[in-house]
Parts: sequence; structure tokens; C-alpha cells
Amino acid sequence: MKVYKFGGASVRNAEGVRNLRKIVGGERGLFVVVSAMGKTTNALESLFEALRRRDRTAAAELIDALRRYHAEIVADLWHEPRRIARVEEFFGELTGLAAPAPGEPDDAELLYDTVVSYGELLSTAIVSEYLAFAGVANRWIDMRRALRTVQRHKDAEVDIEASAPLLRAALAEEPAADLFIGQGFIGGAPDGTTATLGREGSDYSAAVVAHILGAESMSVWKDVDGVMNADPKVFPDAVQIPELNYLDTIELAYSGAQIIHPRTIKPLQNKNIPLYVRPFGDKRKPGTVIRGISSPVEVPILILKGGQVLLTIRSRDLSFVLEEKLGAIFALLERYRIRTNLVHNSAVNLSLCVDDTWHIDEAVAALREAGFDVMKSTDMELLTIRGYTEELFLRYAQIGPKVFIRQTTQSTVRVVRKR
Repeated sequence: MKVYKFGGASVRNAEGVRNLRKIVGGERGLFVVVSAMGKTTNALESLFEALRRRDRTAAAELIDALRRYHAEIVADLWHEPRRIARVEEFFGELTGLAAPAPGEPDDAELLYDTVVSYGELLSTAIVSEYLAFAGVANRWIDMRRALRTVQRHKDAEVDIEASAPLLRAALAEEPAADLFIGQGFIGGAPDGTTATLGREGSDYSAAVVAHILGAESMSVWKDVDGVMNADPKVFPDAVQIPELNYLDTIELAYSGAQIIHPRTIKPLQNKNIPLYVRPFGDKRKPGTVIRGISSPVEVPILILKGGQVLLTIRSRDLSFVLEEKLGAIFALLERYRIRTNLVHNSAVNLSLCVDDTWHIDEAVAALREAGFDVMKSTDMELLTIRGYTEELFLRYAQIGPKVFIRQTTQSTVRVVRKR
């Protein structure tokens, strides 16, 4: 068994779905994980906000726009309008969430997960139906029933031990099948509700599937030739890295590299499953392989992580930031699911570079209530340069009006700066 994962950009239109069919058409013993099409998750997040505002008109308009977008892809694939029963069922459920009056569960994160999960459900329904139409037999798998998560929403972790018998049972329902289509990003919580695994969680879904099934390999298909040493859209002289080891990949992902979801590597590492990052446009190219042992990376790696907030925290009594206060601060951040990407401290100040999430203001208010003064600097970004050169240091890490924090080790420099 092999596992392939296709992201939203790969299936954003009919041409992409046709190319997916070319890639998987000759394969046997394959589990395909698919993300939501294009920017569907963003549109569903807008729908979630409309539901929270109880804005029935906006919700209906967003659902209609999503229906048209998916219908256009379907019509292009079949060269005529076509009704797909499963797609119609999912849009009926979405419409039911918005009518007669948009409601909101007590847990807003449950509502979020319920709404945004339809992106993957819709995309896999269309992909599965089209593959069958094009002569590629397959089985559609509902990952809400095949992956069990912990009881948590919006950023849930998969309980692999509980998921293993569920996934195997789902595949065994039709023993003759050898190509399966499942959703990334979603699973089922123990209470039966839908849970999501965090943005970019489809990679994590695929890795869990590979682990449970003992796959010989996992491949992530992207719109680049492989893993690059920098984002070519930001750094035009970026080059491809032919191979990486698991440890380097985890460190790069933690720093914000758009290689793979940070939680993806561990399930693969535990069973020594190689991960291939391959170009969606040309399956003949080797891409990049990530495995236990690799050649050293001989080029600097530049990682720019946007969407950051710098929190500068000080105790009101000007006491030292000691262990007990650090524990209280990080406990509050965990309560609001704030991810810390860099820590910098002095005698009385603690500076934290964190992801800008919808809970950030609640976390700041809780810190202030707990007796801390908090200064919040928005519109920040975190630049990490691993294997930096003197030229790169001078270009990007010089202290100036836009650089708030600089941390330097023998091999790595990290800079928190205004975007």
C-alpha cells in the first residue's frame, strides 16, 4: 500500500482533477488523501463567521457561491452539468445549518469544525465519482468514521491506537477494492462530532493513514519540483533540496517552513516510512525524499513565517520572570491554543512571538487579569535562516527599526520583524 496526498491547489479546477487521474490511474494498492478544492476552506470559514453573526442572507450567498464553484468543476469534468448524489447531500446539510435561522452551538469551535469539514467531503465526493467515470475503480471513505481524534476541536490530534481498527474495518468492507479516496484534515471526536486537525492537517491525515496501514511510502504532490531551500515566491534564487532527514524536517516545519505539517513526520518516522514531495505537474521528476538518513543540506534554508504577533509580558510588581510565572503564562496560552514560535526573555520581560489566531485578544485579556502587563505588536513575521552566511546575515538580520528581536546560534539566526 502507498499513500498519496493532493492539496487544494492540485484540485482547484477540472484540469487538476484530470491530472490527479493520470497520476493515480495506473496504481494499485493506493490510498489517496484529498484536501478541499482551491480556496474552499477560506470560503467555509467566511460561512462560519456568517453563521456566528446569524446573518442568514450572507450565509445563503456563500453557500450558493460554493455550489456554483463546485458545479462548474463538475460540468467541466463531464462536459455537461451533472448531479452527484453525495455532493447534493452535503450541500443540503450545509443549507440546513443556515436555515431557518443560523444557529450556534455553545462551542463555537464545534460549529467551525462542522462547517469547514464540508470542503474535504465535497472534493473527495467529486474526485471519487470522476475517477469511477474515467474507469478508475475506487472506494470513497468517510474519514469522520475512520479516524478517531481526541475530544478537541479545531486542532485535534488523532488517536492512532483507536483509529487503527476503524480504518482497517472501513477498507475491509469491500475486500476487492485496492484504491481508496479519503478526506484529509478531518476525523471524528469520541462524542461523534466532527473534528478538524488544524490548517494544513491533510498531510497529518495522510501520515496517520500510512502509519496504520504500514505503507511502503507516502507522497505529497505539490506545485513545485520538491522541497526548496526557501519560498521561491519570496526568495527568487531558491533551489531544490534533493533529500532531508526526519529530524531536519521537523525542525524546519516547526520554524514555519511550508514543507509538511509539523505533526506529520512522527507517524512516518515510527515506522521508517519515506516521504516524497513530488511535482504535481510532472510525475516523472523525483522530487525530494525525506527519510531517516540523508546527505547533509549544503545550502542555507530561509523560512519566513507570517501572521505573527509579538507579546511582551511583564509582571506588574517587576519581579523576575521565574519558573512559576513562566508556568502560569504558558498554561494560559495553552488554554487559548496560542502557539509560541520564539521565546526571548530578560530579567523582567518575556517576549513571545506567537501565531495570530482568533483567540489572541482573549489570551491577552487573561494574562492581564492574572497580573501581567502585556504589550501586543501586530503585523509581525518570523524569519529563520539555517546555515546562514555572512551575506545573508547582513542582508536580513541587521538590527534596525523593523527588527524587534534577533537570536543567533552557530548555525541559525532568527529574526522577529515588522512585516
